[in-house]
Amino acid sequence: MDKTFARKILVTGVGGPTPRSFVRAIKYFGGAHKNLFEFIGVDSNPLAYGLYDKDLFDKSFVIPRADAKQYWDEINAVIEKNAIDAAIILPEMEVLEWSKNYNKLNKAIKLHLPDYRLAKELVNKYQLHTLLDGTEYIPGFLKLKPRHYSFDHLKSKLGDMFWIRGTEGSSGLGSLKITNPQVLMQWIAMNPDVLEFIATEYLPGRNMACKLLYFEDKLLASACAERVNYIMSKIAPSGITGNTSFGRLLNEPQLVHISIDALNIISKKAGTGLNGIFTIDFKEDVFGKPKITEINIRHVAFTSSIAAGGANLPLDTLLALFDEESTCSETIHYTFKEPYIFLRDVDAYPIVIKESDLLK
Repeated sequence: MDKTFARKILVTGVGGPTPRSFVRAIKYFGGAHKNLFEFIGVDSNPLAYGLYDKDLFDKSFVIPRADAKQYWDEINAVIEKNAIDAAIILPEMEVLEWSKNYNKLNKAIKLHLPDYRLAKELVNKYQLHTLLDGTEYIPGFLKLKPRHYSFDHLKSKLGDMFWIRGTEGSSGLGSLKITNPQVLMQWIAMNPDVLEFIATEYLPGRNMACKLLYFEDKLLASACAERVNYIMSKIAPSGITGNTSFGRLLNEPQLVHISIDALNIISKKAGTGLNGIFTIDFKEDVFGKPKITEINIRHVAFTSSIAAGGANLPLDTLLALFDEESTCSETIHYTFKEPYIFLRDVDAYPIVIKESDLLK
């Protein structure tokens, strides 16, 4: 392949599954478009798997953490030495850093980032719930300080059984179903690094996600999926690791409608427009009504799985960044003609098949 004219794309945090999933969506399911791009990966961990995955990344570099003093000097060096055209920023910490400080770049490159004010609101789950308080889109919730809480008060507001999790972080950090005060006390003691929890009404139904792709206040595309099982779920007391092993591709216009309305409400309160990729997570209550549990300001790890099913949001992102096609003409609400499921494993090629084709 002649890469002389390929667009060079910097991808950050390639030790995590989501950046690699983004690149797989292009490399495996991008069709003729896959030859338009060359990927350069960076990560702060020299043991990061993606740094050495030559099938995905043409070059790789170890850089400092996003909160390190030398971070922007190293990022600028990588950009300049490799003639980078665009950057895809995926770890949450780096999305915040870039959305706040992209003016530290020495060279203008293509970026697809949310407004920092909006991103800052969304990464804190308690703040997200507060912004949507008064709507039907969220479950009952309370903030929980590890040293200052009343179990009886939580129970009176949320019921005999409720859910807690850290207000910030991914992969189900600090998440557990609480049924009595002893379990809550022990769980808080086991998570000393979580300085603040959010306690919410327990939601027993389906765990779903709606992905919305925005460019400068225009919705380009949407797609929905269900998370059913998780990779290495047995190592997490909650059973949730944030990395889906089995899921379904969904046609759920209601989720799309709620997601759009919720983001409009939040962006209006934050005084910002909408730009970036947003993954809105839902859980159904006892009546089957979907409630928003969090909003990610990035792609998530199963993004290549929905790309395999035909909803290639990473490719849509890059094509829109470079105006390779008239992707902005109208919104694409991706739907699936068959009841497809997806299967994933650690660093494995995603499999998408009809649910009826599962072995008996």
